[in-house]
Amino acid sequence: MYKVTIKKSAAKELEAIAPKQTKKIVATIWLLTENPRPVGCKKLKGKAEDIWRIRVGDYRVLYSIEDVIKIVDVKRVGHRKDIYE
Repeated sequence: MYKVTIKKSAAKELEAIAPKQTKKIVATIWLLTENPRPVGCKKLKGKAEDIWRIRVGDYRVLYSIEDVIKIVDVKRVGHRKDIYE
């Protein structure tokens, strides 16, 4: 089991999303405790650190994985058109 942590900035981004979408996103984030690399996740290229992303409808969750200490750290949450900027 992995522990999920959410950065303050990611929590604020999550609060700005409609409640219906937020429920789906939060449920998907908590599934990362069992499997931090679910089907459909992708490792982003060109970043200094290893960043992964999962899709939740039109929204994306960007996170990093620390396998040694079993932590998934959610970095950003946002709409697909804005998340990669």
